[in-house]
Amino acid sequence: MIRVVLTDIEGTTSSISFVHDVLFPYSATHMADFVREAEADSTEVREQLDAVAQTSGVARDDVEGLIGVLETWIREDRKETSLKTLQGMLWEQGYQQGAFRGHVYEDAAEYLQRWHDRGLRLFVYSSGSVKAQKLIFGFSEAGDLTPFFSGYFDTRVGGKREPQSYKNILDQLGVEPQTVLFLSDVEAELQAADSAGLRTIWLIREGDLPETKWAVARDFTDVDRFLLQR
Repeated sequence: MIRVVLTDIEGTTSSISFVHDVLFPYSATHMADFVREAEADSTEVREQLDAVAQTSGVARDDVEGLIGVLETWIREDRKETSLKTLQGMLWEQGYQQGAFRGHVYEDAAEYLQRWHDRGLRLFVYSSGSVKAQKLIFGFSEAGDLTPFFSGYFDTRVGGKREPQSYKNILDQLGVEPQTVLFLSDVEAELQAADSAGLRTIWLIREGDLPETKWAVARDFTDVDRFLLQR
């Protein structure tokens, strides 16, 4: 029996276009000023810049050089934890100032609440930072959805295409793998989760449905039919 639903964000609960057409451009436009203004006063920003310097090899006291690295990583959509953490901090300002609201598909918002009310434990696993995850659901177009979630995972548990990452999540949850359903729109992530023993569903919201070994869903209504059979 499925007791836990672990969900991706982009292409699963939320549109890829929101992340790539709203959040990423916002961070590209505002990252430099954000770092310059926050670096002197924020311990957390300084810690992330330490990590950027260590990864990139740019001198830690070269703030403009580090900003250049961050802007390059944004263009490359690098999954660096330090970048994702800084983006989360920057996006928090945007959400709070009303620059945008988090996109969540209507069916996802509806069934996240239904599953929570039904007693399922809901978790997020995304390459975006935990802060960014909480923001997209906390400031969503459907209202604050964070009360429905029991926890969040980001790349600190490992990459999403690595089976060990899902084993790390299972260890933290303390549950058997067959009781966890993982939802994603990326086949390589499903393969990694399957290798760790999790149940999986491939979300394909648009386009033709492929012939595949994976269970496939168009939306969370389809996912719910799967859950009701388990």
